[in-house]
Amino acid sequence: MKDKKDPDLMEKIVSLCKRRGFIYPNSEIYGGLAGFWDYGPLGVELRHNIKQHFWDKFVSGRDDIYPVSTSIIMNPKVWEASGHVSGFGNEIFKTSVGSGEEAATSYLRPETAQGMFANFKNIIDSFHPRLPFGLAQIGKAFRNEISPRDFLFRSREFEQMEIEYFVREKDWEKYFSEWQEKMKEYAKEIGINKVHELEVPEGDRAHYSRRTIDFEFDYPFGRKELWGLAYRTDFDLKNHGLDYFDDESGERFAPHVIEPTFGVDRSVLAVLLSAYTEDELGGEPRTYLKLAKNIAPIRAAVFPLLKNKPELVKKARELFLNLKSQIPNLEFDDNGNIGKRYRRQDEIGTPFCITIDFDTLEDDTVTVRDRDSGEQKRIKIADLKEAIV
Repeated sequence: MKDKKDPDLMEKIVSLCKRRGFIYPNSEIYGGLAGFWDYGPLGVELRHNIKQHFWDKFVSGRDDIYPVSTSIIMNPKVWEASGHVSGFGNEIFKTSVGSGEEAATSYLRPETAQGMFANFKNIIDSFHPRLPFGLAQIGKAFRNEISPRDFLFRSREFEQMEIEYFVREKDWEKYFSEWQEKMKEYAKEIGINKVHELEVPEGDRAHYSRRTIDFEFDYPFGRKELWGLAYRTDFDLKNHGLDYFDDESGERFAPHVIEPTFGVDRSVLAVLLSAYTEDELGGEPRTYLKLAKNIAPIRAAVFPLLKNKPELVKKARELFLNLKSQIPNLEFDDNGNIGKRYRRQDEIGTPFCITIDFDTLEDDTVTVRDRDSGEQKRIKIADLKEAIV
């Protein structure tokens, strides 16, 4: 089985990711560019599934969260008011808006949060939400790290899944605890089996935070931050001159903010490390990704037993196209012998392999193989969707 103390584990993950089309070095044909990574087809699907589960759990699945999508480049006064220009300095990527002498200096956002704070009044005016409520966003952020390293862990371009949850000051501890538990639930649901919580001491917290918990993961290079949960007080809204009017009490005040922040790319890395498994099956060593069904880039692969038998290929294609209309993330695979197909699908984390053989032509049953155990069962085609979903 896998051993997280394996000194070669990170090298194995990087190699698997490139070989199987999860993640590639950026601009590799020109020697690469440190701190930037490109996602291949399987990486895009894995990343999408991680983000989709966040969205389903924390946005679509609730009635108190409002989704937004804000610009990467904003008026530089936003970053001056938030303290980033003075506090982050050279870590912020500068850019120009406009051309020639008319060009104005702005920045690529170092976090997604400020776009949500800047739209706080717009959401109030459009939807009139009552406290507590939150804004949610998934988007890119950029930090000009001096020494990007450890694959996806520390890069210059990254993606965040973030919520700003607005509460009354007296209620912040209650909601902080609720989000703390929700974040631990999410970790388990996407297959990150063990996270550790670090109470960040005052001297190490961000300038806006009165309390922060780092959710940490045991990476091959040590226990490091995965996600963060911060109590930002009313720092941001006050700095932007924004407030909230409670029409029941007649009070006008700046709400306080609980901020759960999830790094998409660090989540991808932690999911891959949690899933990477080496074992023995049928007397032979194998490597596979033990990915959760809802996160795996491919839910199931459909095979004809033999690629040189037209009747099997035709039946397999029909089944594949019928299932794919109901379960989009399926793959058709007839490359190589069936043993090689199983190992290839294991290595990319496909939970199920569905094989069409000569019996299928007679009785409309197929063989379904389980990735983790290697066990095979005959299942009626009519029951397939339920069996793999």
